[in-house]
Amino acid sequence: MSVIHQVKQPETFLSSLQAARPKNPRYPFLEFFAGSGLVSFALAPFFNAVWANDICPKKTAVFTANHQGRFFQPGSITDVHGESLPASILSWASFPCQDLSLAGKGEGIRAKRSGLVWEWLRVMDEMPQRPPLLAAENVVGLVSVDGGAHYRELHLALAERGYQIGAMLLDAVYWLPHSRPRIFVVALDARVAIPEKLIAEKPAWVHSAAIQKAASGLENWVWWHLPKPEARTLSLSEIVDFSLPCQDAAASRKNLAMVPPTHLRRLEECGLPVVPGYKRIRNKKQVLELRFDDTAGCLRTPAGGSSRQYLVIRQGDEWRTRILSPREAARLMGAPETFKLPGGFNDGYKAMGDAVAAPVAAYLARHLLSPLAAAYNVYTSKTTR
Repeated sequence: MSVIHQVKQPETFLSSLQAARPKNPRYPFLEFFAGSGLVSFALAPFFNAVWANDICPKKTAVFTANHQGRFFQPGSITDVHGESLPASILSWASFPCQDLSLAGKGEGIRAKRSGLVWEWLRVMDEMPQRPPLLAAENVVGLVSVDGGAHYRELHLALAERGYQIGAMLLDAVYWLPHSRPRIFVVALDARVAIPEKLIAEKPAWVHSAAIQKAASGLENWVWWHLPKPEARTLSLSEIVDFSLPCQDAAASRKNLAMVPPTHLRRLEECGLPVVPGYKRIRNKKQVLELRFDDTAGCLRTPAGGSSRQYLVIRQGDEWRTRILSPREAARLMGAPETFKLPGGFNDGYKAMGDAVAAPVAAYLARHLLSPLAAAYNVYTSKTTR
């Protein structure tokens, strides 16, 4: 079987964005909860990260290894003060998802971890001039938990600060063989006229039923318009490094014994060279659930054994198992082969499991964030005459 070492499509996509970069200087932006820095990488054709912050030392190591020379402030956002930050057009926050995630306790947007989004707004309030464009990213639970109440609270807080706001659901699966649905909230200074091409007349492909429910009756709501991307052609087998060693026969048999009978039958019939899966507890029993759509499940952080994604790989007439490697995880997030992953296995896996898929952020920057920043520039040029 041939060995695949590179992912060409995500890099080609990002290269096309670089070629499409406008002639004017890139807009300055701040990145909160920056993690491994995939957002700074993805937005680079249009935005320049002039400041970034994250509390995790291991993610900080990944960020600084890939963005040398950038100003990075390590530590808690509670220690960040807006008065000291550089002026920026965009402020991006991929705030913690634990309290809004199905895997968490569902304590909501006021809980200890996800509640750090209010610290982000505090910092914005402290700045001499609040950035006119904001973007926040989180899990689907932001709009679905408690009937959308947590999103509505965030929306009202943004509206009170003079923004017009909308939320979108974007899944990495449009660009990568990786199922990773995420909510992106974009807010623009309400004084700025939004170009007509950026507004949809009604809910579109980026507006799930949960978003529509959460948006009902909200003031300052915007149905953002994004063109629907073309169907991807990249397959899971194209990002897997088949030269990496699998577990031995005994360990593989032990894992395969956890696969439900219906999945075992499909495994023999699917004709795929590799099938991903996660270990889960079903009816108080651990099982290895597989998926057969040539797409990896959503990456997670390596906090426990069940969070590590397994690959079931065909070797001749046998199936062997192993854990997805950090480099393969990086490919699933759209990171280039040159993206550095310092540290051990768990460090690299965590850096990717908590990241934003690069092609998703890049698509949002090209089709919405950059045009909105340009609209703000038009507004300021008119008001300063």
